[in-house]
Amino acid sequence: MATNPLQKYFRQPKVYVKLPSKGIYNQAGSLNGDPENMPIFGMTGMDEILSKTPDALLSGESTAKIIESCCPSIKDSWDLSLLDLDLLLVAIRIATEGNTMAVSHTCTSCKEVNDYDIDLGLFVQHFAGCEYNTKVLLKDLTITLHPLNYKQWTEFQNKNFQLQRQLAQVVNMEDEVEQKKLLSELFEKVTIIQNNLLMIQVDSVETDSGVVNQRQFIQEWLNNCDKSVFDAIKEVIDSNRKRWELPAVQVVCESCKADNSLFVNMDQSSFFGNA
Repeated sequence: MATNPLQKYFRQPKVYVKLPSKGIYNQAGSLNGDPENMPIFGMTGMDEILSKTPDALLSGESTAKIIESCCPSIKDSWDLSLLDLDLLLVAIRIATEGNTMAVSHTCTSCKEVNDYDIDLGLFVQHFAGCEYNTKVLLKDLTITLHPLNYKQWTEFQNKNFQLQRQLAQVVNMEDEVEQKKLLSELFEKVTIIQNNLLMIQVDSVETDSGVVNQRQFIQEWLNNCDKSVFDAIKEVIDSNRKRWELPAVQVVCESCKADNSLFVNMDQSSFFGNA
């Protein structure tokens, strides 16, 4: 087979990053190479088109394909830990567009719209110092947690999105009896998927008699445990989630000089769009 004479002009890695998870949550075969030195390529023209395809964005397919394109060491991006997701998206943005990203923000004081150039390196530094708390310590139990992967999170987001759409439709119903019935059913479904989201983050439960890691036993226990136990698990999970969010960037309004907190939107349609 002939060698492509243009091969030397193919894209090259622009950035190397260390996965915050160190790859310990990946299934065998879903990650190759050194998780502490992952090469990141810039996006291709096809990736750019994919990042603007609404259906692919909603399903998560565009993000999954872009990650595998720009991070070839990741063979199955659906298996990617959420601990690594935002860092990789930031790194892809840096490899594609450079270290800064232009963001518009409306001042909370004077409502003036300001434009800022955000240093994406700050986000890379943030994740380098993040820690994931895997333990919930109770009187007689030690509960071990593990983060969601991208597939689990996307499925939850899609289910939640569909339920929110249904709720919006039900709210506008004229038949109050039917409305009340449907609202009750929908709120029950919301509760179920939120409880399931918590359940799949419980890896095991250690008791005096041993370690339980069978999913059916853990689910049955969570459905029948005291509220205080459930709340303790949720508190640690919520704390982890907040710790791993992109931090707010502190900016000053050019018009009124008020301090503002700017949050970068990681939604793909805006994050990978022209900024």
